[in-house]
Amino acid sequence: MRGRLCLIGAGLLLLAGCAEEAAPQSVGPAPKVVRLPASAAGGACELLEYPAIEQAIGTTFEVAAASRHGKTDTCVLRGEAEARPELALSVTPTTADASIFADEVVPSGGKTVKGLGKAAYRATSAPTKSVGSAVEVGWLTGNGRLVSLRFTFAAGEAQAQADALAPKLINLAKKIDTSSR
Repeated sequence: MRGRLCLIGAGLLLLAGCAEEAAPQSVGPAPKVVRLPASAAGGACELLEYPAIEQAIGTTFEVAAASRHGKTDTCVLRGEAEARPELALSVTPTTADASIFADEVVPSGGKTVKGLGKAAYRATSAPTKSVGSAVEVGWLTGNGRLVSLRFTFAAGEAQAQADALAPKLINLAKKIDTSSR
């Protein structure tokens, strides 16, 4: 009986404690979110900057990741919450000349681009079940590099979107052409 009374007393004390609200604690200001530049990721990302990309193609990216596989440096830009749209840049040293580039690198259906590197192309691809359409600009730089810049839309975006983005992506490619660096 004494054990039951102790349990009942303890329960009443707990209930009494719940009735009182705790004094609010002062919380400092919210932490400031710092958006690092894309170049901070290193690798091929050093050739990209968020404001220039947003100005050139009208898409905002928040996350940059760089990778190196063999002699190829890559950079992928995405939004903070979604995997698409995505902008990918790859840079690979090469000894290829313009004719080898045209014969071996330009994809089927690729269209020649003037005023970019020694030789350049643009190509679009249709959407699939998992991703939207895509547009790619590839070029051979004046300093012996193969560069590819590819924008992939979110699922559901038609090929017309990629066709419309192609001239903007070409202008961005001209701004990041590594020949002059």
